[in-house]
Amino acid sequence: MLKAGHTQRLKVSRISDYGLFLEDDEQNEVLLPNRYVSLTDQVGDEKEVFVYHDSEDRLVATTETPLLRADEAGFLKVVDKTLHGAFLDWGLHGKDLFLPNRNQQGGILIDHSYIVYLYVDSITGRCVATNKLKSFINNDLITVLPRQEVDILVASESPIGYRVIINNRHWGMIYRNQLFRKVEIGQKMKGYIRRITEDNRIDVSLQQEGYAQVKDSAVVLSDLLKANDGFLPLNDASSPEEVTRITHMSKKVFKRSVGMLLKRGEIEMTDKGIKLRK
Repeated sequence: MLKAGHTQRLKVSRISDYGLFLEDDEQNEVLLPNRYVSLTDQVGDEKEVFVYHDSEDRLVATTETPLLRADEAGFLKVVDKTLHGAFLDWGLHGKDLFLPNRNQQGGILIDHSYIVYLYVDSITGRCVATNKLKSFINNDLITVLPRQEVDILVASESPIGYRVIINNRHWGMIYRNQLFRKVEIGQKMKGYIRRITEDNRIDVSLQQEGYAQVKDSAVVLSDLLKANDGFLPLNDASSPEEVTRITHMSKKVFKRSVGMLLKRGEIEMTDKGIKLRK
């Protein structure tokens, strides 16, 4: 079945003057315009494409990768506004994503970027954006577990830290005292579930905890040493601020990572810092 807003693998069914016609398992066809066609394409080939509606409300395919797919949240820039709503840069040639007035919360300004969620309208079948997120992002039924690696999107900043969207489904919080590197609104990255409270609040960390965290951080520290001619001007006397500035780790994790590398015989400590063994 052809699904707007999704990436699908479709088979070339025929070649026309306008491009390739691709079909799904039910023989439903969609056009892949000539701008995405190669001279080597043949009937029977399979193509991975993104399917959406063009400006004339026809399903069309593209080999371009959109910034958002159906059921995903992202940080998109407003490129135009009309009486009916705003249009967002979606990363597709000649096609912007519509953000209707009814789906807007707060003022929407051209050249500003906003956290939005993309869904497929149940009536029109078209891809639509909204920045009213409550119906799509919530913690009513938690689907993640403590220590689980997750995808996160930084959504907003507060005095205590950053609110993030987890796996396009849940809200979480990264507390400021858990941050050891700079993050920005709209940034996507990996995170780890630290804690889920009884009232379904989710705390997130950018680092694994326990042995796994130290093991990963030891690799990072070793790579940093290699990238700096085998030496870093850090030791037990270094301030937590200096350690974080250079390594993006807490001093506690740094010391444990140093300990692991010392046990392996990979580094040695000096008065001036740590260095790789040759």
